Amino acid sequence: MRQHFYSYRSRVKAMSLNLSGLLQALTKGKIYDLEQARYNDMPYFMTQTPGYHYFLHRRHSGKPPGHHGGHGHTHGAVPLTTTSGLINSTDHMGTHIDALCHCAHEGTFYGGVKVTPEIEREDGYTTLGAEQIPMLITRGVLIDLPLINGVEALPEGYEVTPEDFEKCYSTEGVEIRKGDTVLARTGYGQFWFKDPKRYIRAAGVSKEVDLILADKGIAAVGCDNTGWDHSMAVPPKKERNHFAHEYLLAQKGIYIIENMNLESLSADKCYEFLFVGLPLKFQGATASWLRPIAIKL
Repeated sequence: MRQHFYSYRSRVKAMSLNLSGLLQALTKGKIYDLEQARYNDMPYFMTQTPGYHYFLHRRHSGKPPGHHGGHGHTHGAVPLTTTSGLINSTDHMGTHIDALCHCAHEGTFYGGVKVTPEIEREDGYTTLGAEQIPMLITRGVLIDLPLINGVEALPEGYEVTPEDFEKCYSTEGVEIRKGDTVLARTGYGQFWFKDPKRYIRAAGVSKEVDLILADKGIAAVGCDNTGWDHSMAVPPKKERNHFAHEYLLAQKGIYIIENMNLESLSADKCYEFLFVGLPLKFQGATASWLRPIAIKL
């Protein structure tokens, strides 16, 4: 199985930076937070029912009970109180990265691993789970698709074509290279809070673009919608399109990041950057919540 850790060495070499110079550049670089905040009733794709729910489990308020650990009191005779919460959610809620066990093609995961009862267990997968997703430290490229049309967001259910992609990165003056993380902005990230129903109907990327990106040998893709290549709206082809999950993830081992916030990158016209994505090690899980950032050097 090929290694999925992609370094930023080529970029560092091109900049002719020594270690101290690199650290100085990182310190002075602007950092962009690409994660959407998680909240009860946030938008999600229909297969991810029951969604996300956060509950206060232990509270500061209330009289101290007669036993250890109740309410927010650690001990009835001590004035200190603490709280904790419960989260009921699927692993694909909010900003997350899909694990390689998330999708199979003809009963086979990436790398030729067959789906068997020994691998697919009630407590998760014994291989290719979220704990095996690598740290992503790569060159990042933003493809700001509304930019080329002068609109705030692409039309609902629109499928992005190779021509759209080429025109966009030509306008931005960037190129996509091997090992990159490619982030496609549709403009729907701005609706995460203010119009969740519209967010669900976001535009997506066509399979023709997926084929081109795979040929370039990229590390990962990311988007400001629920699934990179799909939406709740019916695309022009009059068919549901989940091709990226079948091809990029299950056949090429290219990771997919969903529900990103790309608005600040777009506002600053930051099209090339250092991308850092650190997944959580949920053992056997089909995805990991992600805190991705971009650093403008």
